[in-house]
Amino acid sequence: MTFEQAFKNIDDILFKEAGCTTELDYNEQTSWLLFLKYLDSLEQDRAMEAELEGKKYAFILDLCDYGQ
Repeated sequence: MTFEQAFKNIDDILFKEAGCTTELDYNEQTSWLLFLKYLDSLEQDRAMEAELEGKKYAFILDLCDYGQ
């Protein structure tokens, strides 16, 4: 899947299912999703690095803190 197609898919889902009514709405939502994806990847990389070094890693956003 190309980068452009991935954005198109995200925009389609947000427009149809999330109730976003304008491009500004789903651009904001898309930006937030991309940030969360980046943060998740960064956290996973740091956790793996810590594990390889025999250390514990504390996630920035721990879902257990939010009752998830």
